[in-house]
Amino acid sequence: MATENEAIYLKQVPLFAGLADEDIRGLMALAKRRTFRSGEVIFHREDPGQVLYVIKEGKVKISLISPDGQEISLVVFGKGECFGEFAILDGLPRSADVVALEKVECYTLQRSDFHNAIMKNPKIAIQIIEVLTRRLRSTDQMVEDLIFLDVYGRVAKKLLELADTHGTKVDDGTRTDVRLIQQEIASMVGASRESVNKVMG
Repeated sequence: MATENEAIYLKQVPLFAGLADEDIRGLMALAKRRTFRSGEVIFHREDPGQVLYVIKEGKVKISLISPDGQEISLVVFGKGECFGEFAILDGLPRSADVVALEKVECYTLQRSDFHNAIMKNPKIAIQIIEVLTRRLRSTDQMVEDLIFLDVYGRVAKKLLELADTHGTKVDDGTRTDVRLIQQEIASMVGASRESVNKVMG
């Protein structure tokens, strides 16, 4: 069972923001804590989807692997964000791979518990629709970028996005605390590592 401080944290997560203290405590009584090592696979595409994950600390990478082994990185999620929501809503297998980019601590909720929470708290349903809508808009933007931006533009935009969502202000600018090699950046923008290397010098 989670502590009172952890219940306070969960209330700050967008998916559960605005729920009554009693409802938050009820969710936390059902939640379990999981820890993953850097580089550890949290789940693979096509795995059964019975658990929702809420990140307490750390970052994860969501990606797809083509039949020939090429990786396409979709997004990086960090503290306060959830993942695994597609499968627990529709009951289908996982739609992507998720890997820990660093040590990750998560709260997990079983599909049945999450469904019960939605029935008792319709506001959760509204908020998860908002989460899914934002992610759909993000996917639309990725498609638009692939069509209209060249490699230079896509790399520049992705670096700015990472700085905005995972950056820390320092005296001489912004330091991004996501450690990605050029190949990973390339997989995020639909380009080769060689092309990204040319862009980044």
